[in-house]
Amino acid sequence: MKKKIVILGTAHGINVGGKCSPDKSFREYKYSREIIKQLKAELEAAGYTVIVDIEADEVPATQKVELASRCAIVNKICKEYGTANCIYVSIHVNAAGSNSQWLNAGGWCAYTSRGKTKADTLATKLYEAAEVELADYAEAMADGKKSGAYSEKQRPFRTDYSDGDADQESNFYVLAHTSCPAVLTENLFMDNMADVAFLESEVGRKAIVALHKKGIVSYFE
Repeated sequence: MKKKIVILGTAHGINVGGKCSPDKSFREYKYSREIIKQLKAELEAAGYTVIVDIEADEVPATQKVELASRCAIVNKICKEYGTANCIYVSIHVNAAGSNSQWLNAGGWCAYTSRGKTKADTLATKLYEAAEVELADYAEAMADGKKSGAYSEKQRPFRTDYSDGDADQESNFYVLAHTSCPAVLTENLFMDNMADVAFLESEVGRKAIVALHKKGIVSYFE
C-alpha cells in the first residue's frame, strides 16, 4: 500500500507584520501552528505520514522568499513520495481589514488555484466536513447577527459556486506553484471578536482540527 502524505502549511511567521487581532491577543502564526500540531498528531495516529512545511515561528524575511521556500519544500516531498500520493493543506485565519479595529465579517472558506484540478475535490471534502464540525458556529453566527457581531450578509461558509463547486479560487503562490493538490483554508476572522472567541475556545479548536482531519481522510478514502 502506497503511503499517503499530508503536507501541512503553517501561516506566516511571528516576524511578519500584522496577522493578529486588533488587541493583539490572537496571533495567526501561533494559532496555525497549534492547530497543525494537534492535527498532525491525530492524522499520524490514523496512519498518515504528515510533514509540516515550516514549523519554526520565524519565516524567511521577505514574503517572496518565504513562499518560494514553502513551494520548494512541498515539491521536494512530492518528488520523493510521488505527486499522486501527496496533498498540501495550508491553514490560515482570515481578516477583513488591517487588524487595527474589530469588524463584523466572519465565516470559513477554502481556496484552490484557478481551473479544474484535483484540489477541487479536496476542497469539497473540507467544505463537507466544515458544515458538520462548524454547525455550532453557524448557529452562533445566526444569533450574532442579532447583536451586531456579524453583518447581515455574512455566511458561516463562504462559497463560490460559479464553477460548480464550493471552493473559492485564487492564484495564491502556494496554490499555483505546488505540484500536488493544494488547498488553503481561512478559518474564520481574526478581526471579529466573536470569531476569535470561538477559535480560542476548546470547542472551537476541536472543531477546526476535526474538520481538517475529516476532510483529509475523506479525500484519501
